[in-house]
Amino acid sequence: MKHAFIHLASQSPRRAQLLDQLGVQHQALVPGDDEDAEALEVVHPGESAEHYVQRVTALKLDAALKRLRRRGLPVAPVLCADTTVVLGRRILGKPQDDEEAREMLKSLSGRTHRVLTAVAVGSGRRRSALLSTSRVHFQTLAKSDIQAYVKSGEPRGKAGAYGIQGTAAAWISRIEGSYSGIMGLPLHETAILLRQAQVVF
Repeated sequence: MKHAFIHLASQSPRRAQLLDQLGVQHQALVPGDDEDAEALEVVHPGESAEHYVQRVTALKLDAALKRLRRRGLPVAPVLCADTTVVLGRRILGKPQDDEEAREMLKSLSGRTHRVLTAVAVGSGRRRSALLSTSRVHFQTLAKSDIQAYVKSGEPRGKAGAYGIQGTAAAWISRIEGSYSGIMGLPLHETAILLRQAQVVF
């Protein structure tokens, strides 16, 4: 059965924009006030970054499929994704406050880190998922640059306290991997999963 649209279980405007770039019709399927979406993103002790990001994405998909049924919405594939920044073995999630954002950016300064984005698509009982891994190198950051960036509010809600699509792009000397994956939705892997789910775009 072919599908003309999908449900996007994400509040990220960047993921919506990237689906628009592919020409994929989508409708938002975001958590309600009765759901604790942040609780899904807790890191388990000793958990690898690869396992973490794939586990969280699977949990998001479980929750979204239940949400779809509960709300009685039209049946269509559901897409979920999760992105994490990894420095060594340390998982850098979304900063809780400005101080944590400053510390994250200070730790990334002058170093190469990984960005992992897991994508999952589910429809009925069928589920498929893929993982995108990229490497990002930051130049050495001046304390004043970090302060100004944090003050701008841009690090809020972003894994690793930065977004490649914003002014932090000026600090990135090179990347290896998927630019869209670093943004939060790797388009190559996403297109593969959507074609498998018979989404027309």
